[in-house]
Amino acid sequence: MNAKSKLHPRNKHNQDYDFGQLCKFVPELTGFIESKYGKRTLDFSNSDAVKLLNKALLKAYYDIDHWDIPPGFLCPPIPGRVDYIHYLADLLQSSVKGKIDHKKVRVLDIGTGANCIYPLLGHKSYGWRYVATDIEARSVKMAKQIVNANQGLSKVIEIRHQKQSNQIFQGIINEGERFHLTQCNPPFHNSAEEAAQGSQRKWKNLGKNTKVSDGKTPALNFAGRSNELWCKGGELRFVRKMVRESQHYAQQVVWFTTLVSKKDNVSGIKLALKKVNAKQVKVVKMAQGQKISRFIAWSFLTAEEQADYRLEN
Repeated sequence: MNAKSKLHPRNKHNQDYDFGQLCKFVPELTGFIESKYGKRTLDFSNSDAVKLLNKALLKAYYDIDHWDIPPGFLCPPIPGRVDYIHYLADLLQSSVKGKIDHKKVRVLDIGTGANCIYPLLGHKSYGWRYVATDIEARSVKMAKQIVNANQGLSKVIEIRHQKQSNQIFQGIINEGERFHLTQCNPPFHNSAEEAAQGSQRKWKNLGKNTKVSDGKTPALNFAGRSNELWCKGGELRFVRKMVRESQHYAQQVVWFTTLVSKKDNVSGIKLALKKVNAKQVKVVKMAQGQKISRFIAWSFLTAEEQADYRLEN
């Protein structure tokens, strides 16, 4: 078993997948296991295989018995998603005085999607309570179904529908409501065409042709709806809007955070944060194999204010 390089030390997926064990949790996965270079692996270009792998990982490592998403919706890679969670836990621990009572930590997940993956991983990893939002009604419905299908989750994960597509925190964070963290995996492409080009590059990286018999680009293994993959102005515009809105909730959140897929966008986001007088800004790098990712975190509280921050029970 080879270690997966550079994942967070607490990440349960630091070793190669034990497909024999995973197939015990989801027997249907067996039909997608193949042998390559003398070792068992999975055809990661197959969306059905990837979804079954996620089901098995969630059952085996996180005690999530019921998880499913409709065809075409984003199927997230779990090791990378849970890495974000672990680094958020480190960020919070470095800010709050004393040992954290994780069961009292409240997190706001922006754009939870039909998969509801961050609330599931965050609660099962640390016991955090979540408010999860999305602008698409069908995603909200599916996320609620996942939560309600798993015993006890409806008490700790609340799904809210953001009905205004031009708003992020407004209409979601209530007056007097407090959160330790917000997190987000923003749509990072500028257009549907740019998203399609990104899918083609990923398809090539998987060693597959970018065209199928009808001449169309095949669906990527992780799929994704338009609102999950792109928005006008792309990632930079989306995060800048998030920054502007966040200042109105300055005293209600310890750390605002979001993933930033494009390194070149970091400087533009920092400039936006300077304009709204954020008191603290941090860029946290993460890695999975050869891929480098990052999230940016900001706060309108001083380090002293954060250390004494308390939430209502």
